[in-house]
Amino acid sequence: MRIIGLAGWSGSGKTTLLTRAIPRIVARGLSVSTLKHAHHDFDIDQPGKDSHSHRMAGATEVLISSQRRWALMHELRAEAEPVLGALLSKLSPVDLVVIEGYKRARHPKLEVHRAAIGQPLLSPNDPTIVAIASDRPLPDAPIPVIDLDDVDRIVDTLIRHAVPLDAALAMTM
Repeated sequence: MRIIGLAGWSGSGKTTLLTRAIPRIVARGLSVSTLKHAHHDFDIDQPGKDSHSHRMAGATEVLISSQRRWALMHELRAEAEPVLGALLSKLSPVDLVVIEGYKRARHPKLEVHRAAIGQPLLSPNDPTIVAIASDRPLPDAPIPVIDLDDVDRIVDTLIRHAVPLDAALAMTM
């Protein structure tokens, strides 16, 4: 299992890029999973559903299963948010894990930059960023800059710079 991340400010297009990249990664014969960080309270469960009722009643974990998928929800209650390494270790083995978010973590990342957001580049202050995918040229960038629409080149970069799980775990400690 190899690990690489996408980092960028909110609204930069990380999720859009990832949804375009995943099918191309799979078309290359690789299995891929994603791990996304949410900066806010989120809920994948719906009020009125049994699993939501179980969680609201105090269950620490609720596993939902059907013939098409299963999902495990773990309610942290008073626990601290798990570190990235702990979350990575919960994933089933695949060829490539792409982490969306965790922009301050120390694993290798591709920065997604969109000029209209008006935020500065992350890469000048983050040596783990290996390249930038941007919607405009960045001639002064000291690392490779890839056009945000060149998804095949972005996928090449993600695969080339992904590190083995044990190396990623060592970086996240």
